[in-house]
Amino acid sequence: MTFTVTYGQRVGGAARLRLAGELDLGTAAELNAAIDRLVAEGQRELLVDLTELTFCDSTGIAAFVRGDNRAAAVGGWLRVTGATGRVARVLQVTGLADVLRYEGERPDRP
Repeated sequence: MTFTVTYGQRVGGAARLRLAGELDLGTAAELNAAIDRLVAEGQRELLVDLTELTFCDSTGIAAFVRGDNRAAAVGGWLRVTGATGRVARVLQVTGLADVLRYEGERPDRP
């Protein structure tokens, strides 16, 4: 299965990225590049929609952490939303579900 990163409409002040397919060693660089590009353009808040992500390994988890660190370095944040199935389980087991949780009613909360 292929991996895609697409830009969705902004949610509040946050840039929205939609991930689809499998996020792993072979595809994490694409996510890292998209995050780097957005931060370089001045975007500080990143909302990553995982609704169509079917797989995420440790490299994908590292990309989320790296993205959050990159955004935090400029006073922002990275949050995830829409994870289901195995992806949701990986986020739960690693503790990232709590750290990177997006609360729609309070999108400005880091």
